Amino acid sequence: MALDVTPVPHEQVVPTALPITLAPAPHAPQKFSRRRIFALAGAGTVVLVVGGGVWRAADQGVFSTGEGPAYAPWSDWRAATAGPLNLVRAAILAANAHNTQPWLFRVTDTRIDVFADLSRRITLTDPFLSEMHIGLGCAIENMVLTAPANGYAPLVTLLPDATDATHIARIDLTPATTNASALYQAIPHRHTNRYPYDTKRLVTQPTLDALSALNADAQVRILWFVGANQHKQVGDLMNAAAHAFVADKVMNTDDNIWYRATWQELQQHRDGITLDAAGLSDFTRVLGKMLPPESLDQQNSYFLSGVASQVSTAGAFGILAVPNKRDDAQRMAAGRLWQRMHLWSTTQGVAMQPLNQMTELADREVVLGTPPRFGTALTDLVGDSAWQALFSFRLGYATQTAFLSPRRALNDVLKP
Repeated sequence: MALDVTPVPHEQVVPTALPITLAPAPHAPQKFSRRRIFALAGAGTVVLVVGGGVWRAADQGVFSTGEGPAYAPWSDWRAATAGPLNLVRAAILAANAHNTQPWLFRVTDTRIDVFADLSRRITLTDPFLSEMHIGLGCAIENMVLTAPANGYAPLVTLLPDATDATHIARIDLTPATTNASALYQAIPHRHTNRYPYDTKRLVTQPTLDALSALNADAQVRILWFVGANQHKQVGDLMNAAAHAFVADKVMNTDDNIWYRATWQELQQHRDGITLDAAGLSDFTRVLGKMLPPESLDQQNSYFLSGVASQVSTAGAFGILAVPNKRDDAQRMAAGRLWQRMHLWSTTQGVAMQPLNQMTELADREVVLGTPPRFGTALTDLVGDSAWQALFSFRLGYATQTAFLSPRRALNDVLKP
């Protein structure tokens, strides 16, 4: 059975308690110039000699952060002539786990069909495709927000083809009055921020209430964890999950496929996890580019120290819960809500980051048949047998502006 979902007009559910104006950015991370590191007179390039090898800083993108074809979608997403393809350009910029961008689109003048690209699944980290469907929901939400700005009224039908599980949505488009909402305007400014957050600035209850007011779906629930006791409870679990993730060598190695170690890989694949988007210090980031590619153990060390910092500086934690975490429609509804929340937070200068290792480890426990350490912990956090934890995250006020993540080109995501 297809599930017909008529989108709620977002101007009715966007909270009005706090104004929506694009907030000023925090301290921007440094882009490194040749002068700032060291220059070889007349050569126009910078080199570093390590273990007998010469590593070219220019070739590794040290001076080109956020530049090149892999980052073009962030700037040209609405530069083209108005039309249905503009909705896809916006979808490309949606949040998605590990930046796998697991989507394909078939476009006509009056309809966009959305498909899951199973070749982009994270096999062991996301065995039940939960994170994939959350990301697909984020892409759908960006298209729903972009449709009015291009003169369309969108009608979303989830899972329209019972014979094709990869056909996850159909969006029918009819002419409508043009309306560019504040959330639409925030699309190119939304980025996952993995830097430490400002511990001197509190996330207030009105902000949490405003985020909760964005939820118009009875099948998704937002749970907030604030205060010292809850912060420690959730933070300890997130740190424990990060260590368990690293300790599972098979899972960790499988996930590492999506790490783009070189500038050339980044520009070629235009996806995955990058040094620039990892929330590392400027010094660590530039050395990571100039030195030989790191071993998995080195990456794990950065990851664990990063999670510890992210957890300790979080202003608050949240969990999105649904009645059935294996239900694709519910997972996409949670993704749509996450995208709305992140876009609204962007307008308020509030940073957000998924920290989903707990749910990843809970799924891993099911696959392996091991004792449900994290599954039980998540059940206890939710505290209601009618709801299941799907997605966990942190929020707060950033100390640095996040860099862009690479994105695939429009032609790479279109389906005949």
